[in-house]
Amino acid sequence: MDTIIKAIVFLPLIGFLIAGLFGSSIGAKASEYVTSGLMIIAAALSWYVFFDVAMGHQEMIKVSVLRWIQSGTFDVEWAFRVDTLTSVMFVVVNTVSTLVHVYSIGYMHHDPHRPRFFAYLSLFTFAMLMLITSDNLVQMFFGWEGVGLASYLLIGFWYKKPSANAAAMKAFIVNRVGDFGFALGIFLVFVLFGSVNLETIFAAAKTYLPAEGAAAGEAVVTLFGMHLDKADAITAASLLLFMGAMGKSAQFLLHTWLPDAMEGPTPVSALIHAATMVTAGVFLVARMSPVFELSPDALTVVTIIGAITAFFAATVGLVQNDIKRVIAYSTCSQLGYMFVALGVGAYGAAIFHLFTHAFFKALLFLGAGSVIHAVDGEQDMRYMGGLRKHIPVTYWMMFIGTIALTGVGIPGTIIGTAGFFSKDAIIESAYAAHSSVSGFAYALLVVAALFTSFYSWRLTFMTFHGKPRASSDVMHHVHESPQVMLVPLYILGVGALVAGFIFHDYFFGHHYAEFWKGALFTSAENEVLETYHDVPKWVKWSPFCAMALGLFTAWYMYIRRPELPKYLAEQHRGLYQFLLNKWYFDELYDVLFVRSAKWLGTFLWKEGDGRVIDGYGPNGIAARVLNVTDRVVRLQTGYLYHYAFAMLIGIAALVTWMMFRSSF
Repeated sequence: MDTIIKAIVFLPLIGFLIAGLFGSSIGAKASEYVTSGLMIIAAALSWYVFFDVAMGHQEMIKVSVLRWIQSGTFDVEWAFRVDTLTSVMFVVVNTVSTLVHVYSIGYMHHDPHRPRFFAYLSLFTFAMLMLITSDNLVQMFFGWEGVGLASYLLIGFWYKKPSANAAAMKAFIVNRVGDFGFALGIFLVFVLFGSVNLETIFAAAKTYLPAEGAAAGEAVVTLFGMHLDKADAITAASLLLFMGAMGKSAQFLLHTWLPDAMEGPTPVSALIHAATMVTAGVFLVARMSPVFELSPDALTVVTIIGAITAFFAATVGLVQNDIKRVIAYSTCSQLGYMFVALGVGAYGAAIFHLFTHAFFKALLFLGAGSVIHAVDGEQDMRYMGGLRKHIPVTYWMMFIGTIALTGVGIPGTIIGTAGFFSKDAIIESAYAAHSSVSGFAYALLVVAALFTSFYSWRLTFMTFHGKPRASSDVMHHVHESPQVMLVPLYILGVGALVAGFIFHDYFFGHHYAEFWKGALFTSAENEVLETYHDVPKWVKWSPFCAMALGLFTAWYMYIRRPELPKYLAEQHRGLYQFLLNKWYFDELYDVLFVRSAKWLGTFLWKEGDGRVIDGYGPNGIAARVLNVTDRVVRLQTGYLYHYAFAMLIGIAALVTWMMFRSSF
């Protein structure tokens, strides 16, 4: 098993090195086949580990690789920690990455830099595998920064496009804000527990806080000038770790980079949104659940941010016209669902939704790529329409992704798509949780479900139904994608349909305990599970009603009365512009941070550096020297009588000085 786990992690790295170092020598085809072939092997081995560890009776496996950092009591080993949570992430990351690799063979067929692209894809996968297999927080931070680097390289892959470069920079910089919090969180955890090794932290967390009802203890750490006792210090550490998760998983306030990441090739969008970058934050909170459970206040913050994110992103998705941006805001919203589940203690439901979301979100993105491929690169849905008969396979795959995302299913039965089982579990858990903000979260999630259904079906109707709005030349050349792009869609389509039904009882049902085997904090989850099955029927039916209402509204506005959306936009121009401009967060951040930073930089450059430092320093001294020399050179006139006069003055001064000296 140790060899299999090492192969899963290192095969993508080998593919990256081969394509990255020797791609120009072996050619694009060889680079594609080598990286994709290695990923197929890694994906197959990942499913084997999943069935052996998660579905079997295998306990947590630790695979040592080498000694890493040893300094005093600080001892960090490079090792792979494989439990149920890791095995689930193995399946998500490597399955989606493999399908993206294969799909990219067709999608990137005409790109001259394919070896570099496939090298970056494999590097992205390796970095994410390093993150999910980490046995300590330092190793996790290494993978954390690795996915940040790879996302920067892939978002800006078409580096000759200014918009791609700007999007890559934006993703990198916004994530640095979150990563700063994550790094501080790691430091604080080390101060509190004396270790960054997960096993040591989890063991100490069980008895870390004093018994309930005990008086507040003395300060154990000083943070930002505040003296914190154990309870407050744990809250601070949890919030700092969550700050890192907010950046990677594009939560409210640190979400602005995610839609702009659409500037990269479409397969990159699928990989980022379904399996790697954005799932890292959810994984972090789930992995550190024993620590988060020590701080109800931190979990409340996680719940609030998640609920606001789900609602906010869903509202913005209502009016977007770029097909990829609609799906991008859908990702942002669905991540909010996951964090609500984490905040209310339903960790299994959160990872279950992460698992199912990977299938239908990758399906939607790759399906959107097939649409873009068919219409000669067009991404604006206002210039599509009527494509259903021209690309029927892509249409039905996108249809499956849509019913999975919107959660089509019948409550109380086993009939439903993957999203139906996982999303409804989160909504019902939010209602059933004993949290002060559970009602707030439940209400926002139901409203978000309504909006999700509307914008998802709006995308389908605008893209595939109605009259064609593209030019006749474009419509004449519309064609179905090749099989190398369609086969990954078939596989993802199966997962989007049946993954929820097959795995529901394991992730968040009757087989919960034997499935997770302690990989997640369980006592809070068991409490949620006890009340989850007893929620009122109207709660169980509320997501279904929201989904049906969203579907009907989208059909009425875009099929029955297609002139209505334009009329409503004109009648409510302020609201429409507010949503179209994404609540003006980019403009707000531009004023608060970008322009202010530019103003400060210009002021320090002109006034501080130019006028003060250079003015009184090198430039000032040089100017004084020039002034003196300008006056001195005037003595060099070239006239003999000037020199004779100067000599006489000098002799007179010398004689005067000697007379005064002799008199004293």
